[in-house]
Amino acid sequence: MVTEVPVVDKDYPVHDLTAEDVAAGIAEGRYLLVDVREPNEVAAEAYPDGIVLPLSSFDPADIPDPSGKEVVFACRSGKRSVTASRAAQAAGLAYDKHLAGGIIGWKAAGLPTKTGG
Repeated sequence: MVTEVPVVDKDYPVHDLTAEDVAAGIAEGRYLLVDVREPNEVAAEAYPDGIVLPLSSFDPADIPDPSGKEVVFACRSGKRSVTASRAAQAAGLAYDKHLAGGIIGWKAAGLPTKTGG
């Protein structure tokens, strides 16, 4: 279920993180990456350490307990990840970070992807 998000963006700020920042945060155990792309996209190419929760059926309650990590949303280009962050914030979760540039930026930074989801 996609949560309706109020149009007023200032109520739910989203902080941009670079691909390098996210990769370092994952490696250091600081970030939990939540990929909100659709299954067909993930099957073709995926983040090595992402948890997949497609935006088309996104429910913030489905985000696993980050166990002390900060949640970072990611998608293809950075638009859907902003939507997911705002939906999570509207649901009362303090998840205000996303991967700016998505998997496009991730690959442009020379970071690895995997196939097969």
